[in-house]
Amino acid sequence: MAKSAGDLPTRFEGFADRDGRFFRALARNQRREWFMLHREEYDRGWHAPMRALLAEVRERIEPLFRHEPLAPPKVFRIHRDVRFSKDKAPYKTHIGGYVAIDGAGQGPSAPAALYLHVGAREMFVAAGQYMMDAGQLVRFRAAVVDERQGGTLARLLRKLTAADFGVGSHDTLQRVPRGFDAEHPRAHLLKRKGLIVTFPEPARGLLVSRTLVDWLVMHTKRAVPLVEWLAAVAA
Repeated sequence: MAKSAGDLPTRFEGFADRDGRFFRALARNQRREWFMLHREEYDRGWHAPMRALLAEVRERIEPLFRHEPLAPPKVFRIHRDVRFSKDKAPYKTHIGGYVAIDGAGQGPSAPAALYLHVGAREMFVAAGQYMMDAGQLVRFRAAVVDERQGGTLARLLRKLTAADFGVGSHDTLQRVPRGFDAEHPRAHLLKRKGLIVTFPEPARGLLVSRTLVDWLVMHTKRAVPLVEWLAAVAA
């Protein structure tokens, strides 16, 4: 019998295991009957801990965001949207969630203080704005070429990359957008259709430890100025 929401853990004590064994099994058993039989394993071992983890991290980092309040954490559904996909497997083989800037929308176009993705073989942590819509891109590119705003962004990214953060985005153009100088010193940023920083790769042993809370808070603190920059100019 499935447990009620009140029976599920509300304080992060670690995920079910460090190897994502549930997701490995789910990859081999993409059937509703199997998933419903193992639903409690997912809820107790992965979904509830993710909710608790994001809530704890949000509570600790919110005072750092002096200009932008944070939205409640969101955990993605495990069901895949297969309407436009050749792959009709109904379930994701990972769990993901994020804490976004409040009022900046939902999903990958909202600046996120933290995004966490955990699967059987991957663990990915990032902050920023993964993709931007047309209006956001216009504002972002104008800020990039502005000497004051663009200079601030360049300094923030240099500081983060020196601390072993990576820089990424949903998509990157082959050429600088029309109307911008291809030789601009920040041309590499003009090509991006979003902007995130990826955290240094964490040890998988953190997945089963409360230490993960402190690790995420410590690294998220470093990314706060970038997330606030994005919220101010591109959201």
